[in-house]
Amino acid sequence: MNQQTETGRVTAQFQHLYTVSVGDNVYTCGVSGKFRHAATSERDYPVIGDYVTIQVREHGQGTIHHLLERRTVLSRAAAGNETREQLICANVDYVLITMACGHDFNIRRLERYTLAAWDTGAIPIIVLTKTDQVDSVDTLLEDIQVNAPGIQVFPVSAVTGEGVAELRHALPSESTIAFVGSSGVGKSTLTNALAHETLAVTQAVRAQDERGKHTTTHRELFRIDDLYVIDTPGMREFGLWEGSEHLDETFRDIEALAETCRFRDCSHQKEPGCAVQEALSSGTLDAKRYASYVKLERELLYMEKKQAEHARVLEKKKKRV
Repeated sequence: MNQQTETGRVTAQFQHLYTVSVGDNVYTCGVSGKFRHAATSERDYPVIGDYVTIQVREHGQGTIHHLLERRTVLSRAAAGNETREQLICANVDYVLITMACGHDFNIRRLERYTLAAWDTGAIPIIVLTKTDQVDSVDTLLEDIQVNAPGIQVFPVSAVTGEGVAELRHALPSESTIAFVGSSGVGKSTLTNALAHETLAVTQAVRAQDERGKHTTTHRELFRIDDLYVIDTPGMREFGLWEGSEHLDETFRDIEALAETCRFRDCSHQKEPGCAVQEALSSGTLDAKRYASYVKLERELLYMEKKQAEHARVLEKKKKRV
């Protein structure tokens, strides 16, 4: 029996199995032995949103043979002490950083997500959910505009429908979007609101701290009219894997100040003529925002060193074989 080869897109991932959509057909696939042998890291394996070539078999089964080149990749450092990149999704046009009004609202976490989003090559959009639970979002919007300059913000309520149409209108036809954020912020609820039907399962959050359970337990790609939507599990930790090249986009105000320092190699500590220290003293630069900048910069430098050491150890092991 002849087995045909098709190009499809990974729409779901379950450990070592993938759901691949080819037009209206859906196949459950694993990777071929040759594919697995050639892979050297997690980045070499398919992730949701990837385009792959598969060999179609009987009964809705298939085998993935090739991974097509990615346009964008969203990833994070794996939790714990392990030096490993954890891929979240690929070929995304817009990363929707989702944060709820109330206890979940955290500017420092928003800066972290923003930095990761810029690093993907996709366009970040901030979605402020559950606006029906607060009297006004004006103060929150002001905080976002100061700490995430240049990024579109959409206040929405999946309950009342406020802002959902505006968000949908801002997303171009045939684009792929990915929701990222903590558990319980309303990513799955918003996915259902965009679709006008239940595509993703939702759960209530705990009243005492407004935290939710991991309603979405795996990443999945939905087709909603002319949009592709990726709903991801909530992530309370988001370790940065890369992003040093995009610190200036996330902290444009600090980078602009640094350019006016007297010395080009200013460390922003005790040098005379430091524009950053002057802004901190005058209060025009928020001390917490600068502390966040320094923290993320150090975290990225530390991760670069860990990656270099990990690569050195792997190379040493290869030479022994």
